[in-house]
Amino acid sequence: MRRQALAVAACIWCLALPAAAQDAKKNFLWKVEGPNNSTAYLLGSLHVLTPDYYPLSPVINKAFAESRTLVEEVDLDEIQDPSKMAGAMARAFLTDGRSLDQLVAPSTYAELTKRAEKAGLPMMALRRMKPWLVSLTLMGPTLQAAGLSAEYGVDKHFFDRATAAGMTRQAFETVTYQLDRFDGLSLELQEDMLTSTIRELDTYVVRLRDIAQAWATGNVRGIEKELLSSFDQSPELYNRLLTERNRNWIPQVDTCLRQNAGCFIVVGAAHLVGPDSLPALLAKSGYRVTQQ
Repeated sequence: MRRQALAVAACIWCLALPAAAQDAKKNFLWKVEGPNNSTAYLLGSLHVLTPDYYPLSPVINKAFAESRTLVEEVDLDEIQDPSKMAGAMARAFLTDGRSLDQLVAPSTYAELTKRAEKAGLPMMALRRMKPWLVSLTLMGPTLQAAGLSAEYGVDKHFFDRATAAGMTRQAFETVTYQLDRFDGLSLELQEDMLTSTIRELDTYVVRLRDIAQAWATGNVRGIEKELLSSFDQSPELYNRLLTERNRNWIPQVDTCLRQNAGCFIVVGAAHLVGPDSLPALLAKSGYRVTQQ
């Protein structure tokens, strides 16, 4: 599961892209053109960033200004609603009498205990979580210490701008569906995620900063190398987090274009690279897709 935790955290994931479209001087933004002069934009998001990456490129801001509808993976209003999140997160906790130490190997649990103590995370709380949630929770203090925050994530940035402007907002998925992508993983794969996270914590921030730099310069090959290779040993995770979701989104992107809704679509950067990416699938469907 090499670098698997990094790819999962980045939510994250060239065949249809010609060499010219992979120019590292471009942005992580694609223009999609359909019939009747319809246009949509696809922007790759990093869900955690620092203020240093703002303001964004004028090219990105211009594309947003030309759009009328913001489409993101999930409605951030739903995430910010405590009652809705409580219901969605219930599935992430162990409710059948078992505890985490009964689900993972003793060596994994022992190493987690050391890491949790160092990060200031209470083991009493972690013991009630499923391994996939422990994996994500363990990353939090490391990100916070490095100043990387969801408050500066690209999706949050455009959500706030669209809300302030009274712009139409849509979402591809619900929070419950997203959490099900992890909750439906086998226990073996969940433990692999956890052990991978534990191993990578010390180098995690450096790698995320490398990914952020590749994103900021439109370096498709760099993002693809860092993220997609992480799934080489886990086709199940690749399918659940990327392929299935990308294919589910295509009809919704198609609707945006057919209705000429002026959609500005913001999804995790990993959804925009590789043979199963949104740009690749849209190009196969006959749309003209170009990196900006």
